[in-house]
Amino acid sequence: MMMSRYSREITAGIRSLLQHKLRSVLTLLGLVFGVGSVIAMLAVGEGASAVALEQIRKLGSNNILIDSIKPVEEESAKNTSVRVSIYGLTFQDHLRISESLPTVARAVPVKLLRQQGQLGARTLDLRLVGTTPDWFNLVRRDVMAGRVLSDLDLDRRSDVVVLTEHGARRLLATRETIGQPVRLGGTFFEVIGIVRSEEAQGGSVQVPDRAIDAYIPLSVARSRFGDIHTQRSAGTVNREMVELHQIIVEAASLEAVERTAAGVEYVLNRFHQQQDYRMNVALALLRQAEATKRTFSIVLGSIAGISLLVGGIGIMNIMLATVTERTREIGVRRAIGARRSQIIRQFLIETIVLSTTGGIVGIIVGIFIPLVITRVAGMPTQITPVSLIFSLGISVAIGVVFGLYPAVRAAHLDPIVALRHE
Repeated sequence: MMMSRYSREITAGIRSLLQHKLRSVLTLLGLVFGVGSVIAMLAVGEGASAVALEQIRKLGSNNILIDSIKPVEEESAKNTSVRVSIYGLTFQDHLRISESLPTVARAVPVKLLRQQGQLGARTLDLRLVGTTPDWFNLVRRDVMAGRVLSDLDLDRRSDVVVLTEHGARRLLATRETIGQPVRLGGTFFEVIGIVRSEEAQGGSVQVPDRAIDAYIPLSVARSRFGDIHTQRSAGTVNREMVELHQIIVEAASLEAVERTAAGVEYVLNRFHQQQDYRMNVALALLRQAEATKRTFSIVLGSIAGISLLVGGIGIMNIMLATVTERTREIGVRRAIGARRSQIIRQFLIETIVLSTTGGIVGIIVGIFIPLVITRVAGMPTQITPVSLIFSLGISVAIGVVFGLYPAVRAAHLDPIVALRHE
């Protein structure tokens, strides 16, 4: 019985809205674009944040990345035609960090070199990464073929190399390349594996690897290429001596990351007279990025919420006009015994039908816009179920809030005055 009454009231509400199709559609547009803009802006924000967070996670939540950097005074000093710059991380730094900090699970030394790789007739400028097998435990990369470096390769100083997927494709290498020689500089190295490329696309986060990397044992990098590297430009010969270009530190637990980072910084500050290193703490960057993401989402959501507010004002406007047009009808219903609650319910049903329809159409528009943005502009977008539910809920709530005043006003009309209305 009650369900039948409600269904009749809903049918009557829809019929009333259809009597003024153009006015109802124009009112709907405010909510459609409001809901659509909320979903679209949140999707853009989520997409941008997801890219930044993914770059940070590549460091590993427990990892601390330390890079050697040339000090400012070294960059600006160009008084001589031949210079030797000594700066950056050392093997002693690696040893101190590994042995003096109890919260360090392991520390991986990394030496970086630029060499030309040659496989058959193909050549490619590669970044050689001299490191230990633990690198592949800290920075996990899928092995596409063969294997990665082993402790035996390190101890024997084997001339072996692991290529990235990108480097392998550029050198026209395939799975059959495993075991074949690749010339790096003046030395031939045996290809023992190919790993998937995971280079970050843009952003300010310094990740440990690049698409053009080739991994060789650290002992081989030192014995074959040494620690001093020469650069020539404009008649000036610059020689740089850098023992280690990176140290990747893994904290024993997530809770110990910040404590470990503080300990590492203390050790390095004690033995470095100049600021020739830079630290990236993945956990700190992750928290900062998540906080920025929340702020960004709130700002974008607030801006888009203004559109919903405009849509709500449109609903109030049309419902006030409807009350004025139907004043005589309201008087008749009140005269034959209709209660105020029934009048309020009738008008609220109309506003809920309007706002729900606008919300559903707005969701469709909001899903379509990010797809267009991604395809046309190449910007990453990410639609979350929460944003869809949130937008629809806000749309219905706005309909109820802005439709309540006209409904109450209609219910409190004096029946006698309403019957006299023309």
